[in-house]
Amino acid sequence: MSGRLLRSVCTAALATATVLAAVPFASTAVAEPPGGAAAAPSPGATGATTAPAAPGPPGAPAAPAAPAAPAAPGAVPETVPAMLTRLQQLYQQSEEAGEAYNTTEVALTRQRAATKQLTASLARARAALARNRADVGQLARAQYHGQSDLSDYLRLLLADDPQHAVDQGRLLARAARGRAATLSGLTKGEKHADALATASRKALATQQSLTARKKQQRDTAAAKLRQVTALLAGLSGDQVAQLNSLEQSGTEAAQRKLVDSGALGPQSRTGRTAPSAQGGAAVRYAVGQVGKPYQWGAEGPGAFDCSGLTSQSWAHAGRTIPRTSQEQWRRLPRVPLNQLRPGDLVVYFPKATHVAIYLGDGKVVQAPRPGAAVKVSPIAANPLLGAVRPDAAL
Repeated sequence: MSGRLLRSVCTAALATATVLAAVPFASTAVAEPPGGAAAAPSPGATGATTAPAAPGPPGAPAAPAAPAAPAAPGAVPETVPAMLTRLQQLYQQSEEAGEAYNTTEVALTRQRAATKQLTASLARARAALARNRADVGQLARAQYHGQSDLSDYLRLLLADDPQHAVDQGRLLARAARGRAATLSGLTKGEKHADALATASRKALATQQSLTARKKQQRDTAAAKLRQVTALLAGLSGDQVAQLNSLEQSGTEAAQRKLVDSGALGPQSRTGRTAPSAQGGAAVRYAVGQVGKPYQWGAEGPGAFDCSGLTSQSWAHAGRTIPRTSQEQWRRLPRVPLNQLRPGDLVVYFPKATHVAIYLGDGKVVQAPRPGAAVKVSPIAANPLLGAVRPDAAL
């Protein structure tokens, strides 16, 4: 989804809930230590729910958010905790769709390159096949005009010079091998061109399937964000303040529980763990992005999504890592939480759909969610899954 579409979708949310967006998800849940890895979902599986309504094409203005539906007569009003839970679920579902979109975008980029390469190979094979057919046609015309092996052989039998006959025999044998090679080349060329044509058709079909999947994931995320916008637009100022307070207290409680459990080790209290050279460079880059907006699918420099921030931070430190949070969790070396050092990546939620960079002292730098900016947060601001270290020795 383009930046223009996302900004249009989130305008109403920003206008009514700026104070809410300043605080990340609150949760007291802490996952098991990262020894038991959760399997990364297959590309496109995460968040692939059916969107209630598809937005317009990228770059088109989003439809205005519908006002919150009035409560039915006699219905019990939704409580602030229930609204907070619903908002968090919608944000998480949107981010799941976003990371699935990013995964599909990576796959689509690779598929486009493969399709382009196959197309070029097919063009070369067809050109070679045309040349082989021309050679065979020339051979057929020569034989039609009497230039056959038999007539040449008869001329050799009638030759006056035996040595000359032997030399001519060698030339005839060489010509025969050339004709056989021409025919063999034509057969192989036809098979090769047919195989490439089949592979090219399959590659194009895969590319089209990935394109459709990417659109579905974009539409799913846009629909979730429209629901957030509609929910926030119906809140009063007091309700926004209550949501902010409740989320803040939940985050603080989750952080105290995590630190008091000793899961982070002594470094969570002292903050003295030193980063590697590359880890320090990644942290410095991430901190330099604080205040820049979250933007769905963005990799900087003006805006970021969660994995866009982590992948670009490590790219600026000189190390290429996977683009998405799920691939970062699946492919990078795991590290226990009690051995965290600055620059490590902290991964959240059971499906590994959010990621941040560890800063030290129990804090992370993250691009939290739509409507918010890159910020420093407590490590327990979201439900922890585990951590990975991009520059660990493999």
